[in-house]
Amino acid sequence: MVKKERDAKFIIYQVLYIFVITVLALKGADLNLREVVSKDQTVNKSVRDSLVVLIDSLYAQGSKFEIKVDPNVVVENKELREKLAVMNKKLQEIKIPEKKVPVEIKDQNEQTKLQSPIAISQIFYQDTWNIAKNGGNVPVEIYDPAKMQKPIAVIDPGKEKKFDLSNQQLIILKYGSQQETIKTTPRPIPEIRIEKVTTKMDGNDIYVQDLQRTTVFTVTIVDNRSDQLKVSYTGPISVSGPLKDNKGNLVYNVSLKIASTRERFNDWVDKYGDLTDASGRYKANFFFTVVDQKANHRTQVGDTFYFTDFSK
Repeated sequence: MVKKERDAKFIIYQVLYIFVITVLALKGADLNLREVVSKDQTVNKSVRDSLVVLIDSLYAQGSKFEIKVDPNVVVENKELREKLAVMNKKLQEIKIPEKKVPVEIKDQNEQTKLQSPIAISQIFYQDTWNIAKNGGNVPVEIYDPAKMQKPIAVIDPGKEKKFDLSNQQLIILKYGSQQETIKTTPRPIPEIRIEKVTTKMDGNDIYVQDLQRTTVFTVTIVDNRSDQLKVSYTGPISVSGPLKDNKGNLVYNVSLKIASTRERFNDWVDKYGDLTDASGRYKANFFFTVVDQKANHRTQVGDTFYFTDFSK
């Protein structure tokens, strides 16, 4: 039994010896007796003895330990390692010139590109006057594409100008060395709004005298270019105005005007008395007509007075 234990120990020590020799050969270390590890970092003898006992116990239980050296491992070439160290040192001494990053040169046109001096919300209307403001620092010239020899208008920096357009569907803005083409907008057609503003025609008995003494309707011409409009009206009416509201629209006050006396009212009935509604009330129509003298738009809207007698 003691002989077997000695044989097992011998084998273990032989294996450990081979392992150490193999590692040293692979790492290229010298085999001398110089101290390579400080004493405070070595394993204590008592710990080592305990480890030997543990290994003996494992062998007694049939456990096997085997250390194999991979035959494919390439042994480090000491001479080659020294050459690599020299080459690495030379590489560190070589100064690699700094790569210059090319500076981006902007195109001359891009450098001088200006933002449009005219507001993007600006609308240019055909067949009427327009007001444009130059918000830039260079003059703005406005051209008809068909007549580029002379500008329609020139607007100085920071100024605004009123100018007329006819039927140009496009205009050209020139500023600095740039130009842009702008599409114009057709002139809106004026709108006529008629509103009843009294309750005197709401009852069963409606008298001419009352309708001639008060404003029965207001007529509003919705258009902010009223200076180029021609307004006319027809019918038995009395009209005052126009006044302008805060949006520049024209406002007219309309009253009935048929007869100043009962006799004249009777004459009116003899002539137009067949103009009645389903309930037998007399009625008189009137119309407002608006003509845009530049755009040649024509608009007409009317309404009706109702009444039953001249007076109470």
